[in-house]
Amino acid sequence: MYVPPHFEETSREAIAAVIEAAPLACIVAQTADGLIANHIPLFMAPDGALIGHAALANDMHRLIGDGRDALAVFRGEDAYVSPNFYPSKAEHHRHVPTWNYQVVHVYGVIAFQHDDHAKRVAVAQLTRIHERRLNGKSGWRMADAPPDYVDEMLRNIVAFRIEPTRILAKSKLSQNREARDYAGVVEGLEASGREELSRIMESRRPKSE
Repeated sequence: MYVPPHFEETSREAIAAVIEAAPLACIVAQTADGLIANHIPLFMAPDGALIGHAALANDMHRLIGDGRDALAVFRGEDAYVSPNFYPSKAEHHRHVPTWNYQVVHVYGVIAFQHDDHAKRVAVAQLTRIHERRLNGKSGWRMADAPPDYVDEMLRNIVAFRIEPTRILAKSKLSQNREARDYAGVVEGLEASGREELSRIMESRRPKSE
């Protein structure tokens, strides 16, 4: 990924926020059959590993194999940025359209887990995170489903962990613009319905402004 120095994201908190807010990762790996990509929700464990699970029918665990390199791509908020957002445009018209976005690339070594415990942990943790976020205390739990049904579902999945070896993140958020044009993008994104990206940019605005 091309990352100019002024767009490189080094904040651990910002990187974790992107992964948490956009958990559906694109997992890419090179195999004997060529490149493969799968879109699978992941979460980051306390030890930094990415954990998820896939259908047993999905050939990724057979094609990639344990101990192979994999890349998990998390794409955060993004939006088109019009030159009309920049107040300075009216003075010199030296602007072109661009795109603002946040993305995190996690490179690592993947290991597949077929044991019942690993599969239950992967499903339970992922479910707990998203059910609490969506439904609070009334969130669905694995215990709500009949045990024999849960057992059947678990037999049809494979869990996996990706141990990170490198993380490369990019926040392209108009950091290369002067203060008034940065503010114009914040306002323009909010007005065009991209409130979340506008909020993120507002939170990162230099304190001196």
